[in-house]
Amino acid sequence: MSEIKRQFETITSNGVLWINIQKPTFADINALGQKYPFHRLNLEDCLSKIQIPKIDRYESHIFAILHFPTPDKEKGFLFSQLAIFMGSDYLVTIHQGDLKALQELFCMCKKDEKQQAAIMGRSSGYLLHKIIDTLVDDLLHILMKVVGNIDDIEDSVFDEQISIPRQISLLRREITTLRRIVIPLRRTVVDLSKDVQRFSREDLAPYFKDVQDHIEKVYEALEEAKETVEIYKDTDYMLSQEKTNKILGVLTIVFTLSIPATVIGTFYGMNIVLPGGAETGPWTRLGPYTALIFVLVISSISALLMLLYFRRLGWLGPSR
Repeated sequence: MSEIKRQFETITSNGVLWINIQKPTFADINALGQKYPFHRLNLEDCLSKIQIPKIDRYESHIFAILHFPTPDKEKGFLFSQLAIFMGSDYLVTIHQGDLKALQELFCMCKKDEKQQAAIMGRSSGYLLHKIIDTLVDDLLHILMKVVGNIDDIEDSVFDEQISIPRQISLLRREITTLRRIVIPLRRTVVDLSKDVQRFSREDLAPYFKDVQDHIEKVYEALEEAKETVEIYKDTDYMLSQEKTNKILGVLTIVFTLSIPATVIGTFYGMNIVLPGGAETGPWTRLGPYTALIFVLVISSISALLMLLYFRRLGWLGPSR
């Protein structure tokens, strides 16, 4: 036991030993394997940062891998792996040091004897329940931040001056990451609650049932958040399409109304005999700009007739 204490953080209470290993090395894993009859493959899994959540059952202990989210500035959330060895009188937790809720729980047990007795003084199974419950509560707090971000962009979706496709995409990525963590966690905790009971005289079913209820709430909130973000995505897309169609409609109408002036101006630019043209001499009955006035009047009348026709068809609003 002295070898373990020299290399790892340990707490002992009422015959239950809690070994907490942050950022494990090969030396740590080898020392742990020499002290306890852990399978070599399980020890190697502890060194890997990403393993599939699972439970391996042995006569003297069980080995489990769980995933929990940790905040990341660039990617939103990352997978954080927690490896667990549990026997009748010990519990070993191995992680990369980024599970702050677990570290705070360990430090609290180390500093506060009352908390230590309440959390560790019953059995290793109850201690495992307390660890998972703490991490699930932290997961719920993370989810509430995501839900708060969804509420923040609700008004922005209907504001034409704000572009939010990037925010929606980031939220979708965060929700997808959390769902990839929570869905396996639901199944693993259910299986784990059945295996833990053999290491405790106390009935742990109500405690793990409470944890499962919390996970279900997280899952339901995630599903609701997923649907909400999808609705916002579709709404933003529809509003963007409507805005684009309006712009294209205005540009098309402006271009169409300029067609009469373009056609008439093109005719008068040709070297052919036209009234008021270069071959017949300009009209001067209304002054030196008679031909220009004639072109503008004919173009305006044609554009006005087109405008009235478009209005009648309902292209410019409800027809009268």
